[in-house]
Amino acid sequence: MKLSTRSRYGTRLMLDMARHYREGPLQLGDIAKRQEVSVKYLEQIIIPLKKARYIESVRGRKGGHILTKPPEEITVGEIVALLEASSGLVECTKDTTVCERADTCPTRLLWKEAYEAMFDRLEAVTLADLVERARDLEGKKLNEGPKS
Repeated sequence: MKLSTRSRYGTRLMLDMARHYREGPLQLGDIAKRQEVSVKYLEQIIIPLKKARYIESVRGRKGGHILTKPPEEITVGEIVALLEASSGLVECTKDTTVCERADTCPTRLLWKEAYEAMFDRLEAVTLADLVERARDLEGKKLNEGPKS
């Protein structure tokens, strides 16, 4: 399965917000620069995240956007499920009417199991886990030093 840009960038947006969780409201422009994504695209992605109450907007001079829950309480699976238009690896796993063989097809069950396994894994990873992974990667990069 190929994840859409929307869910990949949405996860990056949420990870960035998790990394700066205790710093107060964040401006989309700052996140866009750090993530190298256009502000316009982040403005589109943030809408469903706000509707689902993962992000809250703060108005005013020091306004911006904040996570509504701690990073430990938000899973990557929740983000991807919200932002991903697809509901399976193949259409027939959710809608058996699209294929006349759906009821007797052994591969349909395999695709369904694979999709569920992927989401089980994504559900097991929180934004806090990703923040920790990012720190570990940065630490490795610093310890390696410049390449000669």
